[in-house]
Amino acid sequence: MELRASRLGRAGYDLSSARHLLIGVALLAALTAIGSVGFAALAGMTPVEAFFMSVTTLSTVGYGEIRPLGDAGRLFASGLIVAGVGTALYTAGALAEFLIAGRLGAMFGRRAMSKALAAVRNHVILCGHGRLGRVVREELARARVPLVIIEEDAGVAARLEHESQLVLAASACEEGVLEAAGVERARAIVAATGSEAINVYVALAAREANPTIAIHARAETEAGARRLRRAGASQVVSPHSLGGQRLAHAILRPAVVDFLELATAGSAGEIDLEEIAVAEDSPLAGARVGALWERGVSVSVVAIKRSAQPVLLNPRADEPIGAGDHVVVVGDRENVTRLGELASRGTRAPPPA
Repeated sequence: MELRASRLGRAGYDLSSARHLLIGVALLAALTAIGSVGFAALAGMTPVEAFFMSVTTLSTVGYGEIRPLGDAGRLFASGLIVAGVGTALYTAGALAEFLIAGRLGAMFGRRAMSKALAAVRNHVILCGHGRLGRVVREELARARVPLVIIEEDAGVAARLEHESQLVLAASACEEGVLEAAGVERARAIVAATGSEAINVYVALAAREANPTIAIHARAETEAGARRLRRAGASQVVSPHSLGGQRLAHAILRPAVVDFLELATAGSAGEIDLEEIAVAEDSPLAGARVGALWERGVSVSVVAIKRSAQPVLLNPRADEPIGAGDHVVVVGDRENVTRLGELASRGTRAPPPA
């Protein structure tokens, strides 16, 4: 929240400074035009002579009268000098304010970004904000997962920063960038750039910096997928392959695809297919799969994942749920949300219904 306020304040201050500068320049231009017209009318000067006289008068250079001005012309020149000096001082101050505000704003913005990056914990690092990265960001934002984005396109990075995203405008291959993004404290990293070479580097560097981090990487080819797995990627995704499989499944198994779309978290449907992690001190630890209704929850448990063990599909009703388990369930949104609340740390189970 501090970072957002800092950015909005900086943007507002820059806009105010620019407005003051534009006002000053417009006033000087208007006075120059008024002076040119006045000198031409009062002293019979040519347009060039009148413009020159107006500029020298406003700048108080003091070249003297090109042509005799007379009393009316001298009074007009005096008034022009008074107005011009005040306007020139105002414009000079606005220019200094604009330049200083830009530098100070950039400095404070960098400090706020560094402070926010140093404070983030258990977050996800997204390398690359293309079409794939944008979808990842939207889904993680929907789940309220803290996110740090690394994007080398300065224009895209600036837009993300304007949207109050934690973003580093750099290539993920640059020295110290992953460290600045907090890779040692992150829960996962997504290598979603369009370059397999960069994605392989991200996987290697992330695994070296944080041996326990989950690494999800994008691959364009089978060879790239093999290299990413060897580099330590936990999951390798090929968007083209997944898209083709989804189309084929829609032809061969349309009902299954419709159900998966209906069960996608955040979709318009009321059914969710969700993976829920059971915290160490969760009241669900020790509960039986078939007895979840006693905790006020009505869901179907599809699978249970326990550390390095194989996934337990369709567990029996007497199967216990342990701390640290990842439970995959299907149910209506209200019950799935309730189960997630019970599974989180520090909650207390309600009395049996």
